[in-house]
Amino acid sequence: MKTTTVLEISDLKKMAAAAEAEALKNKWAVSIAIVDAGGHLLWLQRLDGAAPVSAHICQAKARTAALGCRESRLYEEMINGGRTSFLSAPTIDGMLEGGVPVMKDGECIGAVGVSGVKATEDSQVAKAGIAALGL
Repeated sequence: MKTTTVLEISDLKKMAAAAEAEALKNKWAVSIAIVDAGGHLLWLQRLDGAAPVSAHICQAKARTAALGCRESRLYEEMINGGRTSFLSAPTIDGMLEGGVPVMKDGECIGAVGVSGVKATEDSQVAKAGIAALGL
């Protein structure tokens, strides 16, 4: 039997605070979602001025990153590279940059998804949140 690491509420608060700080520092109105390894929503916040749809998109990006154990941008790149059949993949629907897995000791323990600004900026906010864990 294997022992696994799971995200706790204190981890969520650290990540959310750091992601929010990064967004506010840059004056970016975004939504931030944090999910567990199974893609289940643990945290969601929509900053003032963020579009309502961004709250849906950030969750999809986070879920995609967690289930695939890789950044959601890799799916976007695959599709843009011509593998359009991947659009029919079941369960994942956030195949846009901005979802980043939380990795510990080679295992995916969750993910952060961000939506609301340019794709690279979404990723920057997600990565700032993850960095707060000091993994």
